[in-house]
Amino acid sequence: MALEGMRDLVRGSMGRSLRSLSEEDKLAAAWSVACGKTMAERGTVVGYVDGVVLLQVADEVWMRQMMSMRTQLAGEMARIAGVRVREIHFEVKRNS
Repeated sequence: MALEGMRDLVRGSMGRSLRSLSEEDKLAAAWSVACGKTMAERGTVVGYVDGVVLLQVADEVWMRQMMSMRTQLAGEMARIAGVRVREIHFEVKRNS
């Protein structure tokens, strides 16, 4: 099976397994599939309200990268999680 076909299979399977979760949890689970492991390790879904996903990002460099992909990431997360995503807001994680 081609890589793209395998990816679609995983996305479809994941979407079905997320049905019992809250919308925010669905989006958090979909995040790593939508963007890949490397980017997923640098960002965390920390909120979801009325179609807006709040993502906490490791640093400014990664935030710029994610912002450049905002439309693609929102579309993929919505498709995988089965949740409406109007936009993504990014914030840099502050060290406590």
